[in-house]
Amino acid sequence: MSIIDSLRWKRTLRTASSERLLALVGDRDAVAVDLHFLPDGSATGTVTVLDGSGIKAEDLAALLARIDDDFLPGIDLDDGGVTFTVVFARGAESFERARD
Repeated sequence: MSIIDSLRWKRTLRTASSERLLALVGDRDAVAVDLHFLPDGSATGTVTVLDGSGIKAEDLAALLARIDDDFLPGIDLDDGGVTFTVVFARGAESFERARD
């Protein structure tokens, strides 16, 4: 089984036109994905591969295809209906404004 096949997805946010997903390898954060659904029926997304995830540049085609297959029904990556920006980055914590 490839590392892409072993990813377990967790949806962390969903709106009418976007969603945010987090992929885990075991119990570790591996990939963060922000998807935006556009009025013309296409989609665009930012895929952030976290350092230490085990995902390499040569895994990107399979990763993007999996995101397309799992979360973008009716939109086809191969037909140009999806555009991704891919970033390799170190992980960071989530920060929120302190509530009074």
